[in-house]
Amino acid sequence: MEIPEIKTQKFIVKFFPEIMIKGPSAKRQMVGQLYNNIVKLLTRISEDINVKKFFDKIEVVCPIEVVSEVRIKLLETPGIEQVLEALQFDKINTLDEIKTIVNETMAKEIEGKSFVIRAKRTGTHDFKSTNIEQTVGGYMLSKKTSKGVDLHNPEVTINLELVHNQLNIITCKHKGLAGFPLGTQGSILSLMSGGFDSTVASYLTMKRGMKTHFIFFNLGGVAHEIGVKQVALYLWSKFGSSHRVSFISVPFDDVVTEIFRSTHETYMGVTLKRLMLKASEKIADEMGIDALLTGESVAQVSSQTLRNLALIDQSTNKLILRPLATMNKPDIIDIAHKIGTKHFAEAMPEYCGVISKNPVVHGSYERMEKEAKAFDYSVLDTAVQNAQKIYVDEIVNDVKDIGTMEEVNDLSSGNYTVIDIRQGDACIETSVETIKIPFYNLKKEFKKLPQDKEYLFYCDKGILSQLHAQYLKDAEGRQNIKVYRPL
Repeated sequence: MEIPEIKTQKFIVKFFPEIMIKGPSAKRQMVGQLYNNIVKLLTRISEDINVKKFFDKIEVVCPIEVVSEVRIKLLETPGIEQVLEALQFDKINTLDEIKTIVNETMAKEIEGKSFVIRAKRTGTHDFKSTNIEQTVGGYMLSKKTSKGVDLHNPEVTINLELVHNQLNIITCKHKGLAGFPLGTQGSILSLMSGGFDSTVASYLTMKRGMKTHFIFFNLGGVAHEIGVKQVALYLWSKFGSSHRVSFISVPFDDVVTEIFRSTHETYMGVTLKRLMLKASEKIADEMGIDALLTGESVAQVSSQTLRNLALIDQSTNKLILRPLATMNKPDIIDIAHKIGTKHFAEAMPEYCGVISKNPVVHGSYERMEKEAKAFDYSVLDTAVQNAQKIYVDEIVNDVKDIGTMEEVNDLSSGNYTVIDIRQGDACIETSVETIKIPFYNLKKEFKKLPQDKEYLFYCDKGILSQLHAQYLKDAEGRQNIKVYRPL
């Protein structure tokens, strides 16, 4: 028989096991949400992608040209336990058709290797799954290109699924993100600093199915705000873009000034955290959000002892989730590396507005009450009133507005050297001298360059360029940096 030309790729999406053990109503709602999320995400890739929902799986069929994009997006979508890649053949009715198709498509995979055939069958046929395995295995063995069949420790396992008259040859299996579908577990407001802890905590709540909004407390740096917006955009784009979420920036420099005026130095750190929660509670109330999220880990710093966390929690009636509470720092960094936020965290400028001298590690409830009464809360109210709220998907344009670094569009207008600061090995080609320094190495490597030249930082969207140019200008007084934005 003639094997049809393969023009599409099939993905079989298996649900997170905890979805499958829910009651019928909850399971139906979660599967429906996952289906809607997948359709929304994949439609952005191509209108020619077909998504079908079943009681125990979701099937995605896409053009060969977009296989890589679809695979990546499925593996980054919460609620998916496993993604199977399959070649689909329709109108298959006989064992002879099955053995011929499998051999034609998979013969190269078993050359010089031991193999086994595993089959599952659904529907009414005049043969069983074991008949498929024996027939296909015997036929491929007869071609004498393999080392033979090994039922226990094969080098290659060929998995087949026959669903009525549709044959699926499973070519690859991938572990998914797991967790619950985004949007099934309500919303949470994440206190985001852009470091290792807050980004990993945000990832974990997104993975668990929560719409994760971001709130940032600006202690006095444009570069820091741009950096936090960049990593929030990255997290949302990668794991949460099926839902629209907000980014709130709260000006906290006057709050810090009031802390210095009213609070004993040993209680400044705890007071700052309490005020951040109070402000977050006000904004969460306006947004109809029931819970707050922090990246705090027990005993990591002085404000995160059990007693001090208890003092901090007293400042709000909101539920506070701390998914990193018992995690060690190396484990947190490992997750950051895995999800791609490690370099962002390492390169994030820090503005430490409140540095406690001899910070209290076992605060007193009575003393905390006294310190809290001395604070002028009208300053906090003003900060909340002046908070700026945008949607995360608007961050690219917003950063263009708040970025203060001069942009250059035409390289012929000056004697420039372009520095490509993107991750990876790719480097933009320009008409002038161009060098490659990934953004996470800039602080160390830029100082080695001749400082009598003018440098243009380049990245895909201009956000990281603005961030790191602004940081080097603010922190080290560099005046010979601009941002390259080709037209």
